[in-house]
Amino acid sequence: MRRTPESDQTHWTVARIAAHLGVDRHRVEYLIDARGIRPTARVGIARVFASEDVAYLGSELARIAAAREGVRHGRSG
Repeated sequence: MRRTPESDQTHWTVARIAAHLGVDRHRVEYLIDARGIRPTARVGIARVFASEDVAYLGSELARIAAAREGVRHGRSG
């Protein structure tokens, strides 16, 4: 995937990824840990991720949401 100057200048921290994807930060943290995604850099103590990682996290969240559709939680009957 070709990088654009805009994507190279964006610091994709966990908080920014969560805000961009419209989910809670802990969901992004979980996926990063569960999928073994490694940061591309660090800025101070903050982990910074590539734009490709943000796209992958978005697709994984969509896949999880699609898998959950139609699943009933709780007891029936």
